[in-house]
Amino acid sequence: MPRIILQPSGKSVECASGDTVLMALEKAGYALPNNCRAGACGECKVKVSAGHFDQGMVLDMALSQEERRQGYGLMCMAKPISDELTIEWGTEDAKPKLFPPREDALFVLVDKRQVAERVVELRLRPVGQPIRYWPGQYVMLGNPRADIPLRAYSIANAPRPDGELVLQVARADDGVTSAWVHEQLNIGDSLKVSGAYGTFIGDPSVNTPVLCLAAGTGLAPILALTEAALRRGYRGKVTLVFSARTLADVYSLGLLAWWRAKHRNFDYHITLTRDQQDGCRHGRIPELLPSLCADLSKHTVFIAGSPAFVEACQTAARSQGAPAEQIHSEGFFAQQQRLQPDPPPVAVF
Repeated sequence: MPRIILQPSGKSVECASGDTVLMALEKAGYALPNNCRAGACGECKVKVSAGHFDQGMVLDMALSQEERRQGYGLMCMAKPISDELTIEWGTEDAKPKLFPPREDALFVLVDKRQVAERVVELRLRPVGQPIRYWPGQYVMLGNPRADIPLRAYSIANAPRPDGELVLQVARADDGVTSAWVHEQLNIGDSLKVSGAYGTFIGDPSVNTPVLCLAAGTGLAPILALTEAALRRGYRGKVTLVFSARTLADVYSLGLLAWWRAKHRNFDYHITLTRDQQDGCRHGRIPELLPSLCADLSKHTVFIAGSPAFVEACQTAARSQGAPAEQIHSEGFFAQQQRLQPDPPPVAVF
């Protein structure tokens, strides 16, 4: 069985037949950054210093010809073809350890409700062992046997003893999987879930004030992170800003209001970009940020939403003094939005 050697740590993991390097690392508990898992985003790019591998089909925009000549590869598609493959990755930045993802775990849909004009919320309960995950991660849902492609959906709740998963699925234009979820899935249906995946999990040891910025169903991982932090007694100030187009696109208001009432260190703001309503701010978060948090030099910032939203918020946060190493972001992958009908939605503090 091929071995993946991580340098400079010198640690190694075995790679089962048919597995990619990314899969082998995840099964061993290493949090290699990744997003699309399809050779299109470039986030899992590392340098291979020894050994040989089959790169598979990847996009030039994610891995250029010059990068290939320099020895770089995309680990989400790379499969070792030599007994050993050495990659330049695997120091302390690999922590926290991921739980090994599971494939085709059986769940039952125990509740389904419309929470916004284009968003349904699913509550899935495991039939067997629960899926173990960090808040901020996502799972894959679909039914390939019925030509319903697998799509990624962020888990919207912190881990619970009963293993229940909450997913918030937005209807995507021409999206086969989201249409299946909205129109065909019924309470009581059995379905298979794979995961958890993703590295948008932050640092659980952080003790700074926290600012969370979310747009659309980017709210899902932020809800999971916030629930986990408040439940374990996090004492720092936590502010959540949720951007939506209109009031009809806003959801989880009751939960946010309850958190505000229960936890003195939590507050939230709703911003609308195409509507004006009492109790809501009007405008886009990057433009409103100076009035919300003028100084972010001591904050940790988490951002989840579309690529354009994430990029604009990152720029705004840096202009307000947020250190680059304190900004954590996860976005719907732009290339996957073009290639696949249902983009993955997209930390722990």
